[in-house]
Amino acid sequence: MRFGEEEGREYYFLDRPRFEQKVASGEFVEYATVHGNLYGTSIAEVEKWKDSGKDLIVEVDVQGALSIINSERITNVVSIFILPPSFEVLEARLTARATENSGELRTRLNNSFKEVLEYEHFKYVIVNDSIAGASQQIASIIRAERQLLDRQRTAIQGILDSFGASRHRFEDHNG
Repeated sequence: MRFGEEEGREYYFLDRPRFEQKVASGEFVEYATVHGNLYGTSIAEVEKWKDSGKDLIVEVDVQGALSIINSERITNVVSIFILPPSFEVLEARLTARATENSGELRTRLNNSFKEVLEYEHFKYVIVNDSIAGASQQIASIIRAERQLLDRQRTAIQGILDSFGASRHRFEDHNG
């Protein structure tokens, strides 16, 4: 747990044996060891959000995102790769947040080139020049994805039914 993080807000924190037990029992849709730490996305949490009808945003590293994208358990994934504007900006941001020691920071930066090359596996790419701009772009993607025909079929059918869709279809074909 990093300074300022809270149980159940940023993550649910587990000790290594409990995490490994959950992996063994198939309780994660994705999991990975990233920079020496174990991370995973709980199937139960994903299902809880899915059942609520709300959008679920999962912030994961590249490994986790690729697992979710390629998962048969999760459908309708909208993948967004957030790309730093340059290596120098990434380095400055990671240094400024001061959440890793110098060795961990070096490892993270050394891995960054391989990670950014994975952008091609995502549906959208956002260059994170500013938090405000990136946030607006993410919101735009979410709004656009909600309007896709396949996501609107139930609502559209309700509207068509209010017009007496079955009657109109019959009249159009036989009238």
